[in-house]
Amino acid sequence: MLRFVAGVGSALLLVAAGFFLWKGLAQDEEAPVPPAPEAVAALPDEPRPPVPPAADERTKEERRFDRADRDDDGRITLEELYHPRRTAFARLDTNGDGRLAFEEWAVSTSEKFARANANRDTFLTREEFATTAPPRRAPRRCAC
Repeated sequence: MLRFVAGVGSALLLVAAGFFLWKGLAQDEEAPVPPAPEAVAALPDEPRPPVPPAADERTKEERRFDRADRDDDGRITLEELYHPRRTAFARLDTNGDGRLAFEEWAVSTSEKFARANANRDTFLTREEFATTAPPRRAPRRCAC
């Protein structure tokens, strides 16, 4: 049994020595790395790719502040904070009386109902209601 183990051990040593000898010779035979090709100049009639826009160095909070600061004086007044809300309110206040009635607030829903109610009765059937569903977006595809 001892002879068997010694034979297997010596065979493994010979295989390992042969492997290291083979790797050493293979490294000597490798061709040197070729030099990098020179950059090819773009042809004059070939359009150059557009230059990407530079990234905004401001933080998200700085951009939000700049949007709220309407007069760019570095300070935000209460009127400047109200401005987007007043604009949205004015869009909804269709009769301009300064008051928002329920009908004015729900005008888009009322118009959607009127468009879907094809037979002009006072209710929507399943088929009519299905026309009010928002359009489905196409799945985003990677432009990698």
